[in-house]
Amino acid sequence: MGQFRSRSAAAFLAAIFSAAIQDGAQAQTALDLPTIDVRGGAGSLTVPGTDSAREAIQRTPGAVSVVPDTAFRQSPAATIKDIVDYVPGVFAQPKWGDDTRLSIRGSGLSRNFHLRSTQLLMDGVIPINTADGYGDFQEIDPSFYRYVEVYKGSNALRFGANALGGAINFVMPTGYDAPRAQVRVDAGSFGTIRTQGAAAGVNGPFDYYLSGSVSRTDGYRDHSDGHAARFSGNIGYRFSPDVETRFYLNANTVRQRIPGEVDRTTALTTPERGWSANLVDDWQRNIDTVRLANKTTIRLDNTVIDLGVFATDRHLMHPIFQWLDYRYREYGAFARAVDDRLIGGFRNRLTVGVNVHNGENDARQYANVGGQKNGLLSALKQQSQNYSAYAENAFYVLPQLAIVTGLQYLHAVRDQEVVFSANGDVPGRSDFDLWSPKAGLLYEIDKDWQLFANVSRSQEAPSFGESVAPNFMNPALPTLRFFDIRAQRATTFEFGTRGRRGEDFTWDFAVYRSQIRNELQCFYSAFGNCNVTNADRTIHQGVEAAVGATLWKGIAVQAEKPDRLWLNVAYTYNDFRYDGDATFGNNELPGAPPHYVRAELLYKHPSGFSFGPNIEWVPQAYFVDSANTLKSDPYLLWGLKAAYENGKGFSAYVEGRNLSNQTYIASASIIDRATPTSRLFNPGTGRALYAGMRMEW
Repeated sequence: MGQFRSRSAAAFLAAIFSAAIQDGAQAQTALDLPTIDVRGGAGSLTVPGTDSAREAIQRTPGAVSVVPDTAFRQSPAATIKDIVDYVPGVFAQPKWGDDTRLSIRGSGLSRNFHLRSTQLLMDGVIPINTADGYGDFQEIDPSFYRYVEVYKGSNALRFGANALGGAINFVMPTGYDAPRAQVRVDAGSFGTIRTQGAAAGVNGPFDYYLSGSVSRTDGYRDHSDGHAARFSGNIGYRFSPDVETRFYLNANTVRQRIPGEVDRTTALTTPERGWSANLVDDWQRNIDTVRLANKTTIRLDNTVIDLGVFATDRHLMHPIFQWLDYRYREYGAFARAVDDRLIGGFRNRLTVGVNVHNGENDARQYANVGGQKNGLLSALKQQSQNYSAYAENAFYVLPQLAIVTGLQYLHAVRDQEVVFSANGDVPGRSDFDLWSPKAGLLYEIDKDWQLFANVSRSQEAPSFGESVAPNFMNPALPTLRFFDIRAQRATTFEFGTRGRRGEDFTWDFAVYRSQIRNELQCFYSAFGNCNVTNADRTIHQGVEAAVGATLWKGIAVQAEKPDRLWLNVAYTYNDFRYDGDATFGNNELPGAPPHYVRAELLYKHPSGFSFGPNIEWVPQAYFVDSANTLKSDPYLLWGLKAAYENGKGFSAYVEGRNLSNQTYIASASIIDRATPTSRLFNPGTGRALYAGMRMEW
C-alpha cells in the first residue's frame, strides 16, 4: 500500500464541506435542530450510561469506540485484550499473566516492558498510568466495568492525553444501572480460577456500586503463576436533580511471576519453557495500589461542569535483573465544562478543561539474589509534573455539519535526584512546553451515520524508563541521559465513517497517516534489552475497519425477534517505517504485524443462546529489530464459544481457544539489531478451555 498524501485529507475535507453547503437549504428545513441535552436522562449525572456514552463519543471528529460489557462479559475476559480485540487499530497481545503488549496505531512499540503512549483511566477520573506516563495492566479487571471507551491519538484531548496512542477509559457501573447483587465464577485451563462478587443499590439520594474479585492461575509457561485480589467501588450522593458527587476507591494486590522472553526457536518448539535466569532469580512483578478519587457534576441550563480530584499510593516490588522497590505517591485534579447552546441561531458546543497529574517515585534498586534483596545499588527521587489545559469547539454551520477546532497546552517536568547509585545513574531535569492544535469536520448524515475528518498534533514527553544510562552495562556504548531525550511529536491526518443500520449492520472505518518527529525508538541496546532515544523522522499509517452484519435472519425462528447469523470482523492494516533515517533508512519499524484480523461467526437465538467459531489471524510475520534482520512468525488461531443469557439474571458460557494447539509468537520485544539467538519472543498460550457462570438479583 503506498504512502497516503496529506493532500488526500484536505481534499476529503473540502468535498464533505462542499456537498453539505450545496444541500444546506434543504437540510435546514428537512432536519430539526438537534436537541440540546448535554447529559440528560435518568441515572447518574457523574457517570453516563452506555447509550449516553455512545451518543456523546459519536460527536468526536475522529476514530473512537465504545465497547459495552455485553461484548466481553460472556468470556473469560481476563485481560485488556479480551476487551479491545475487536477495536481496529488496537494491537493487544498477551505476554504472561495479565500483562499485555498494547499498541494503538503503532504507539509505544519500543517499550518492551510496562506501557507507554496510551493513557489508561478509570471513570475518566483516576489515572492508571504513573505521572511520568508508564502503566501496567495487572490492575485492570474487566468484570468491574460497564463499558470501555477507546480514544485514538489526539481524540483523547478531553483527558489531557497527548500521545500517539490516545486514551482508554474503563467505566464502572453505578447503583443506578447495576443489579442489586452479582456473583460470578470463571475457571479453566492452566489452573485458572476467578470469583467476583458485586453489590449495588439506591437509597434516597445515595447510590453505590461495590465489586471485588479474587483470581489465580498456574500459567501456561514455566514460572508464570500468579494470584490477585482487586476491589473497585463508588458511592454517589445526589444533592439535587442537577448536582451529584461521587467517591471512588480502587485497591489491588497482585503477585505475578515472569517467565521471560525466549529466542525464536524455543518459542516455536518448546513454548512452555521459561528463561533460566528468570527461574534462578525468581523474576516477579508484584503491585499493591490504593486509589481514592472524587468527581462532582453540576448541570446548569446549557452547561455541564465536572470537577475531580484523586490520590494514589502504588508500591511496585519487582525482582528482575535487580530487585526494584519503587514507591509512587501521586495526586491530581481536573475541571471540565461543556457548554452546548445556540449562538446566532447556530448550535455551538464548547469544551474547556484543565488537568493536573503530579507525583514522586522513591525508586530503590537492590541486588537480586534468588529473588531476594541483597544490597542497595541505587536510590533515586523521581518527580513528575503534568499541567495541561485544553479547549475544543464544535460549531454547527448546518444542523448536520460541525467544524471542530481544538488546542491543548501541556507543561511537563521530569526531575531526577540521585541519592546514591552504583549503577551510573545521573541527576537531571527536563521541562517541556507542548502545544497541540487540531481541526476537523463532523458530518452527521443521520443520527446513526457520521463522516469525519481531522488533522491534529500530538506530543509526548518521555518517561523515566527511556534511555536508562547504559554506560555501566557496556562502557563502549554512549551515555544517553534521560533529560537529553526530546518530546515525540506527531502530525496526523485522518478521515473515516462510522454508523449502524438498526440491529443488522454496523461499521467503523478510518484511514490515517501520522508524520512523526523524534519518535521514541530503539537505537542501541545493552544486555539484549532495547534502550530508547529519539529517531529523526518516522511514518505511521494504516487502515482500520470493523463490520458487524446479520448474514441470515429467521433461520429457524420466525418472530418479532428472529434468530440470526451474526458476523463480526475487525481488520487492521499497519504501515510503520523509518523515513530516510541516517541509520536505518526506510526500514520497517519493528514490533507490529502489517495485518491483523479478528472475526467471529455467531448463531444467536432469541432465547439468549449463541454459539459459533472465531479466528485470530496474523498472515504476515513482522520484524523485531530496526535493522530488519529477524522476524516473528505468522499464525492462525481458531476457537469456539457457546453462551447463554436468559435476561433474568443468569448467564453462562463455555469457550475453547487455540483449539488446534498452534505454537505461535503472541508478542515480541524489539531491539536495534537482532541475531537468531536474541531472546525477544513471548510464546502464545496453547489449547485452552474455559467456562463460567454469572447470577444477578
